[in-house]
Parts: sequence; structure tokens; C-alpha cells
Amino acid sequence: MSDDDSEPTRGRRSAAADGGSVVFDDEEADLDRGPFQRWVARSITNPERVYRSLFYVATIFFLFTTLFPFYWLLMVALTPEGRQQDILLTPNGFNPGAFLEVFEVIPFHWYVFNSFVIAAATTAAVLVVASLAGYAFGRLEFPGKQPLMLLVLVISFFPPAAFFIPLNDLFNTSFTVLEPITGDGTLYNTPGAMVLPMSAIFLPLAIFILTTFYSQIPDGLEDAARVEGTTRLGALFRVVVPLSAPGVATAGVLTFIAVYNEFFFSYLMTDGQPQNWAPILEGILAYQGQYAVMYHLMAAASIIGVIPVTIIVIVAQEKIVSGLTAGALKE
Repeated sequence: MSDDDSEPTRGRRSAAADGGSVVFDDEEADLDRGPFQRWVARSITNPERVYRSLFYVATIFFLFTTLFPFYWLLMVALTPEGRQQDILLTPNGFNPGAFLEVFEVIPFHWYVFNSFVIAAATTAAVLVVASLAGYAFGRLEFPGKQPLMLLVLVISFFPPAAFFIPLNDLFNTSFTVLEPITGDGTLYNTPGAMVLPMSAIFLPLAIFILTTFYSQIPDGLEDAARVEGTTRLGALFRVVVPLSAPGVATAGVLTFIAVYNEFFFSYLMTDGQPQNWAPILEGILAYQGQYAVMYHLMAAASIIGVIPVTIIVIVAQEKIVSGLTAGALKE
């Protein structure tokens, strides 16, 4: 075997030109390609380049669109009043006392408490009703099942503003049966004026999520509970719901976050006072006066208001991951 035959021929190609044989190396061929074409060609042979590039792009996008606004809120909160116009990437001064001042100017903790209670009550109502409806749609057969499910999905796309006029008229009507509870017999300035409409708005999404999870539970597990004497309702809350923990947690977290951040109905159904169940966004807007706007307090209040939701999301995320892992191991 000659020395020429022993040389590696990988990455070389031959072409006839002017009656002779011309050999091109890969490096010479890359000269005819643009930068993007060369990156694509190398990515085909080395997919790790693509994964690494996508990871960098996703990380930069997440940092810029999600974390940077929180960083900017922190810079505004730490900057003393009246000096926010000179903020670059660092605070123009240092005033950590703004996080205590938010509770001195107005009772901001009551606004946070109101939003938390309203969100928790709405989430509980949605999960109970959605569990019953999801069980019926996911595990029972009855006439009109598909049209009713389609109707639920269609209602979920209705804009909330379409319900405001009839609801506002209803909640401002005095009912004798409510006079011992609300005083004037209306639901205005009460949690019911927000819990009822928001439960109806977020109920279709929860029904759709729970229907999907409940339909995947093996019939044998429910039948075994029924043999032991458990009713359908008992089988639902003792067997189906625990085995569908990821779906229940997902529906609950989505509902809680949406209601906690809700502003439309909360703004129109209350007079903005904390004793009348005004939500957290009303509290943040309360730092806006007639002649001045305390931007540093608004930023500090926004950061404080995010803390409860952040804690709940972290806890719920662990529950969801553990539930999915346990479900994957079941036979």
C-alpha cells in the first residue's frame, strides 16, 4: 500500500476540471459558504451546538423579559422620592425604608389580605365545582356530553367585560335575605361580588384540565373503591382526586394567580377602601395622589405583593413534579 493510499480521505471530494482531477478540502469548501451556512453545516454534525445556542437564547430572553422588570422595580423602590428620573442600572441613592413606609402611608397589608382571601375562596369554589363537572365529563356517559363540553369551552372565550353590566345591576340590587349579612342587602363591597363572577370565568379552564386528568384514571381503581362500599362522590375525593394531584394543583395554581392579579371586577365592585375588600392593585394605586405620585412606594408595594404568589408557586411546583413522577411509575 502506498503512502498516498494510507492517507485519510474523509472530508475530501474530487471533481474533473480541464481534464484533470482537483481535490477540495472541507476548509476550502467552507470558504464558499456564509457564516450562517457554516454554522448550520457544523450543527448537523455536532447537534450540541444547536442545544447550547437555544439554551443561551432562551436564557437571555427569560432574563430580559421576566427578571429585568423585577430588577427595575427594585431599583425604583430603593431610589429616594423625586430622584427616579436619573436611574440607569443602579439606584439613584439608597432608601430601603420604602419597604416599611408602604405600610405607614396606607394599610397595605389589608389589601394583600383581601386579595389573598378572595383568591383562596375562588380557587376552592372552582376546584370543588370543576371536580364534580370533570368527573361527569371524564368518567361518565350521558346524552349531550360532547355538546355540553363544547359549550363550556366556548363560554371560556367570552370576554369578562361582556358580563359586567348585568352583574353590576344584579350586585347593586337589594335582597331582603342578604340584609342581615351585608346591611344594605346588596353584594357591592363584599367578597361575593368578586368571588362569584371570577369563579364563573375561570371555571371552564379548570373543568377542561380536570376532565383530561380524571379520564386517565383506570376504571379498576374506582371499581375497587365502589366494591368496598364507597359512593361515587366518595370515590371521586378519595381515589380520583388524589391520583390526579398534578391536574388539581395545576388548575388551582392557575386560578389562584389569575384571581390574585385580577383588577377589572375588583375595581368596579368595590369603592377602593381596604375595609370593603378592595384588592391589592387598589392598594398600589392608592400611592398615586392628586399632586404627586410616590413611584418608589408603588414599586416597593408591587414587590411585596408578589411574594405570597411566589411562595405558593414554588410549593405547588414541587407538588406537581412529585405527582407527575409518582404517576409515571404506576402501572
